Amino acid sequence: MDFSFDKRTEELRENLTEFMATHVIPAEPHFAEPHFVADSREHPGAPAFGWGRPPVMAELRDEAQRRGLWNLFLPHSPLGAGLSNLQYAPLAEITGWSPQVAPEALNCAAPDTGNMELLAMFAADEQKKRWLEPLLEARIRSAYCMTEPGVASSDASNMQLTAHREGDQYVLNGRKWWATGALAPECELLVVLAVTDPDAEPRHRQSILLVPADTEGVHVVRGLSVFGFTDAAHGGHAEVAFENVRVPATHLLGQEGEGARLAQARLGPGRIHHCMRLVGMAERALELMCARAEERTAFGRPLAEQGEVLSWLAEARVRIDQLRLMVLQAAWLIDEMGAREARTQISAIKIAAPQTAEWVIDRAIQLHGAAGMAQDLPLAMLWAQARGLRFADGPDEVHRMVLGRRELARQRDKALSGEGTR
Repeated sequence: MDFSFDKRTEELRENLTEFMATHVIPAEPHFAEPHFVADSREHPGAPAFGWGRPPVMAELRDEAQRRGLWNLFLPHSPLGAGLSNLQYAPLAEITGWSPQVAPEALNCAAPDTGNMELLAMFAADEQKKRWLEPLLEARIRSAYCMTEPGVASSDASNMQLTAHREGDQYVLNGRKWWATGALAPECELLVVLAVTDPDAEPRHRQSILLVPADTEGVHVVRGLSVFGFTDAAHGGHAEVAFENVRVPATHLLGQEGEGARLAQARLGPGRIHHCMRLVGMAERALELMCARAEERTAFGRPLAEQGEVLSWLAEARVRIDQLRLMVLQAAWLIDEMGAREARTQISAIKIAAPQTAEWVIDRAIQLHGAAGMAQDLPLAMLWAQARGLRFADGPDEVHRMVLGRRELARQRDKALSGEGTR
């Protein structure tokens, strides 16, 4: 296992680091919440403001494209930069220093990344032309509609929104929430997981349908905040009602009954991308901690001389470095053996990454006192992002359950083969 960076990765890291320092970080004040612009669409029941982005985002995107820092997230694909997961990992970490600005500036922000990967893998040519091409060019944005308000959505077999086939159309009825991306003014596509055969076995009940956002019967009921933040970088999160929404049968993605499989294929890369960025979020929090410890005095001594503070700094360094190695291992395994063979490592980092970042950011907030909670620093936003990611792409408990079962199976296999010490 070799995690050293090749020549291309080093060049991209240098380029991206400079872009962050000269363009992204200076632009962050433009994105401080609340920053709302009028939304041209009507959202019955929603607040009278949208989840638009400051004009400087267009400038950042132009600069990112000029530098060749565009669509880096698509691994081993001619549609993107052609990077492997291991090559992309340190780049995603750098964007994690500014998760509300940098990923979007590089067209590497969820949910569009996951939706683009899904379309790249499974969409028909016509679907790619209509949806994937403009997404790759950032001319439109998209939303992912899976979670539902009335059921435990971590178990996909609980899904209630239906898509009933009538001739050459599907008719959708039901409700989704935490529909990430649905509040972006540029959102034109809803990727919807729906029940198409309620009598089938659980893994074949659902299908994925591509629903134009302006389809009659689609109603954005309200926007949802993340610990008080709009999370506009991801296009916001919405509760969406589908009332007799009709779409052509040609808007089915893949085959009917494949929804659960396609959803897992979509979530796999997204999980590791989140983890990569969380390393960068933790690194930024640690940098702020060290600066604060050096410049602040309490009870007659600099904070940097306080034993408790030194302990926090040391523990943060250990936790971040451990996490980075876990993430790089998972990325390497996906490249070498595929996401299915790396699923144990993916579950492990999905558990470890948000909790590691959350721990470091929490100590950084504490070290900054009341200032750590205010909008002058990015710490409150970083903490909300990290805490929210303990739900996104599967809650901690599900990943722990899966990981625990796999470990039991591994140990049983060792015992049966005679490799164990029992």
